[in-house]
Amino acid sequence: MKSITPYIFNLFFYLLILISSQSTAQQLPYKSGEELNFIVYYDAPIIGKLYAGKAILKINTSDEKINGQTVSYAVGRGYSIGSFDFFFKVRDRFESVFDADSIRSYRFSRRTNEGGYIVNDDVLFDYKNNKAISRKTEIEIGDNVQDLVSAFYFARKLDMSNVPIGGSFPIDFYLDDSLYTSVIIYEGKEIIKTRLGKFRTMKFKPMVVEGEVFDNPYPMFLWVTDDKNRIPILIKSEVIVGSVKGELFKFKNLKYPLDAKITKKKRH
Repeated sequence: MKSITPYIFNLFFYLLILISSQSTAQQLPYKSGEELNFIVYYDAPIIGKLYAGKAILKINTSDEKINGQTVSYAVGRGYSIGSFDFFFKVRDRFESVFDADSIRSYRFSRRTNEGGYIVNDDVLFDYKNNKAISRKTEIEIGDNVQDLVSAFYFARKLDMSNVPIGGSFPIDFYLDDSLYTSVIIYEGKEIIKTRLGKFRTMKFKPMVVEGEVFDNPYPMFLWVTDDKNRIPILIKSEVIVGSVKGELFKFKNLKYPLDAKITKKKRH
């Protein structure tokens, strides 16, 4: 099994991709200046919780315009902490420029250093010629492509009003010079408890590729607040030994009140 440290961060951003869909109807559930902070950890029998790192997602409206359209600029960062940082340093940075309304990606950059394994890449999405052009290659694309970061914001527009429990839908996304198709299943609504309190959530189960880390195609779960913000508050993946979790621990500049949080009623 490969080192768990880079896997933890790849899992975190990969899973955010997998809740995107082509069915979007509601207004944008976020605003410029929003920031979400996650703690990422490995949880296994006997050894308990090992805090591996943190991940941060920020979005702002850009002064730049592309084809006359306003664009958003979003950054996703992941970095190792504690003993993980000493033994296997991880510094991941992903940047995306996408249409502020349709959220289709225009540019994507990746700067990762995972224990000395370095990847630097830049991708331009050329919709006029239906090509994604990276440093290494060109591939054909459709007219609305999501990258690793834009997919997260695109996903939050997901219209779940007509999706039944157990309902599934295909997902297409761009990653590492390839287009992928996966399937996601809506598991229904659930109340969960995290370090920030109790929340009403919607639960999702995305399909992944079986291999060295996953021993079945549906080992992942993601819980998203059941309110207008649609922010992920818990991500969990069962791995061969233990589980990997990403948990929201801090946020700022949400567009709407966090109505999904359950507060205790005061006694009179």
